Amino acid sequence: MLTSKEYQGGAASIADKKKPVRVIAVTGGKGGVGKTNVSVNLAVSLAKMNQNVMLLDADLALANIDVLLGIQIKKDISHVLSGEADLDDIIIKGPAGIKIIPASSGVQQLTKLSQLELSGLVNAFSEVDKDLDVLIVDTAAGIGDDVLTFARASQEMILVVCDEPTSITDAYASIKAFSRDNQINHYKILVNMVRSSRDARETYAKLIRATDRFLDVTLEYVGYLPFDDHLKKAVQKQKSVVDVYPGCDVSKSFKKLAMQITDWPINNTANDQVKFFLERLVA
Repeated sequence: MLTSKEYQGGAASIADKKKPVRVIAVTGGKGGVGKTNVSVNLAVSLAKMNQNVMLLDADLALANIDVLLGIQIKKDISHVLSGEADLDDIIIKGPAGIKIIPASSGVQQLTKLSQLELSGLVNAFSEVDKDLDVLIVDTAAGIGDDVLTFARASQEMILVVCDEPTSITDAYASIKAFSRDNQINHYKILVNMVRSSRDARETYAKLIRATDRFLDVTLEYVGYLPFDDHLKKAVQKQKSVVDVYPGCDVSKSFKKLAMQITDWPINNTANDQVKFFLERLVA
């Protein structure tokens, strides 16, 4: 993997195997970069590596993980906040055994909940994290308050970009906002929908030329996802591509990235609890 300060290469860090829960936000500067597909397929890839994975749909205005996977939901996180259900009641089992916490359109943003609701949500998460290895947070697109809040609360951020001028411009705007308003200075860059590794690295280079010139941040290149018609076919089937087409090129790339993730160091301030994530949301 590459960093903007060490673009020519560098070895991945090997983390100790005794780790607290890993909390990863997947975001994108704009809509249409494939962010939710990345979240879903990374979750399934990690689960296939015997990781206990929870996927939180944090796009509170336009929840769509359930649609992408063809899953019917009866209750969502709004019912937990209202006291109508426990967190265990709304968790859906997805492919490879991943646990999905669904959102719904019109849910009040976490940053605007009452203190009582926030306390209840933190306690709810602390009860389900005992065997959890990874929490993946699929944020909304853009730089709204909810996206900034989830980004700040997570330990790692994967920023999905495409080789398009608007994607690169919006990714830069997101990084600028995250670093200025939330002091987030490290970003893992995943280039999506490119033809080759060379195209992906050129896209990454375009982004770091802007950030290295104007911002005090570090970007870390973690790989790319190729154009692959199998992904479109999987979406049409409402399945994850790594589940229905495990041998295709993009599925192999997801598996490669998942293997990297298991070696990323984890911020030990998490204290082995997903509760840390929710507590940072309300801090």
